[in-house]
Amino acid sequence: MEKTIVILGGGIGGIVAARELRRHLGNVHSFPPSYLWVMVGWRKPAAIVKPLPAMEKHGVEFYQATIRAIHPGEHRVETDRASFRYDYLVVALGAELMPQLVRGWAEGVHSFYNLEDVIKLRDALVSFSGGTIAIVIGETPYKCPPAPYEAAFILESFFSQRANGGTTIKVFTPEPAPLPAAGPAGATMLSDLLGRRRIELHLAHKVSAINAGRRISFENGASCEYDMLIVIPPHRPPQIVRAAGLTDESGWVAVDPNSLRTQFPEVFAIGDVTTVRLPSGGNLPKAGVFAAGQAETVAHNIASELRTHAPLKDFGGMGHCYLETGYGRAGYIQGDFFAKPVPVVSVDEPSVTHHWKKVVFEKYWLWRWF
Repeated sequence: MEKTIVILGGGIGGIVAARELRRHLGNVHSFPPSYLWVMVGWRKPAAIVKPLPAMEKHGVEFYQATIRAIHPGEHRVETDRASFRYDYLVVALGAELMPQLVRGWAEGVHSFYNLEDVIKLRDALVSFSGGTIAIVIGETPYKCPPAPYEAAFILESFFSQRANGGTTIKVFTPEPAPLPAAGPAGATMLSDLLGRRRIELHLAHKVSAINAGRRISFENGASCEYDMLIVIPPHRPPQIVRAAGLTDESGWVAVDPNSLRTQFPEVFAIGDVTTVRLPSGGNLPKAGVFAAGQAETVAHNIASELRTHAPLKDFGGMGHCYLETGYGRAGYIQGDFFAKPVPVVSVDEPSVTHHWKKVVFEKYWLWRWF
């Protein structure tokens, strides 16, 4: 009997799951790892955008619709276009950005977590005449943990080549260390590099409010005056998954760390919408590399149950990323996040080689999946 697999979402996880399922069984996407290059004009937006209907040439049916409800007990997804029944459901809806949760957020506050905001920030940077740029992590968790630090490095590199009256860059995070997911060695390397580049790092600063007069205040009583403000907005799971009863007390979709199954056996969830508890007690970072790995695992296992009967495989918690540092260099972070008792993470110093590997990866990814 023919089976129907419904994949909700068109980000990294959703795309990989769709293509991998079609390979095993016989609107647009923009590539988030390149957003910061768009921010400073090193990439044109059109270069990192692919139409999602292009996947139809690979045998994947694409529907653009607004999801109204997920009914796991009925094996049904309701949209504004039609109701879809499924045998398997893969939820890859990502995280919603909620800037309204930051008191005082208004026009003129920038972000770089979607392409529209990146383009606005790029245009603002062109006319920026100098002063203080504050990069503020609103709260945790947020997707792509290295991104705020990459933004700081790229902006420092960008302004070093412009006569704009001088620019000071300050990074504020509510966390006790920069990029704690990279482990103590990664945090030390990052702190040292920020210091060498004269980028100020302020730890344990949880934002309280954005105030009039270009000033942001923090719960510890500190405040900062700025000329440009870039805030990583709070992330939340889509309301639709909460209403479907897929989330746990964390608010995110709870899954088995190895199989990515939810409490409903035919429903899987991957990527930023999930919470994956680590053996160390922490949570798996929200990053595209994990979404892609989870998607491949889910696709393999669904295909095995339906047709191939190949041995099931587990998601192993392995991940890596390039940390762009400007000046044509990038660091490299890789780790086994399921290791016991704590994740085993290694960090390579920035190099020209790693930068070009990231460039090649961007080109390969957009070619491979479309």
